[in-house]
Amino acid sequence: MTQEERRRWLIRYLQREMPEYAHYGIPDDEAGQWHLLRALFNVRPPAPVTQKFQRIEGELLKTMTAAKGIVNGMALPASGLDSRLALWQGDITRLRIDAIVNAANSQMLGCFLPNHNCIDNIEQTMAGVEMRYDCYKLMQAQGHDEPTGKAKITSGYHLPARFVLHTVGPIVQGSLTDEHRRLLASCYESCLTLAAEHGLKDVAFCCISTGVFRFPKDEAAHIAIRTVRHWLDAHPDASIERVVFDVFEDADRRIYENLLNA
Repeated sequence: MTQEERRRWLIRYLQREMPEYAHYGIPDDEAGQWHLLRALFNVRPPAPVTQKFQRIEGELLKTMTAAKGIVNGMALPASGLDSRLALWQGDITRLRIDAIVNAANSQMLGCFLPNHNCIDNIEQTMAGVEMRYDCYKLMQAQGHDEPTGKAKITSGYHLPARFVLHTVGPIVQGSLTDEHRRLLASCYESCLTLAAEHGLKDVAFCCISTGVFRFPKDEAAHIAIRTVRHWLDAHPDASIERVVFDVFEDADRRIYENLLNA
């Protein structure tokens, strides 16, 4: 199959599955086809898919990621502050690493807004619809929403990352409080603890809570670096050898550069 044939096959599958979207015609251009397919991925409720769907979806997504360029997390240069830490600016779904972190919501089911540009949407999209179903099963077994500061782990499916660590960051409404700070630190601690329990060697963190959750970027970066270093110091026998701070915006890169090269 070509990439276009894969996109068309997946769109038709999802439109049969969700007939309320069947009236959308398949565009002729690549960008339009991907826009529609991603939207269908995003709105699809958690449910299993056929093995054929998994195979075609995997071929499509892995080919797309390879075209963007896969980055080896362990090969990134160490920071001047701490050789266990590294900084990278770019799409976190390009990282070949044991685990990437997803800034999730408390339902843990991913972002349902079509083509939304949040990290949750991007990671769920590029991993494939199977990851949402995994999250759903975890939450059904748990029986309640995920508490802020805690984390869950799933397969990375079609990502270069082997696993995804899903954590719920604090939402800042009004003034920043010590409880917000404690909960953000807990996100980093929970992810590292879960990664170590699974014997993972390298983990990449996105900027947790600094987007729509409105945690101030500068203080969030201080908490992230301080918490990770303290955790690594307190667990010298843990499997984790490298922690990557992945940033997307230039403003975040400048903040982390200043802190990691101090």
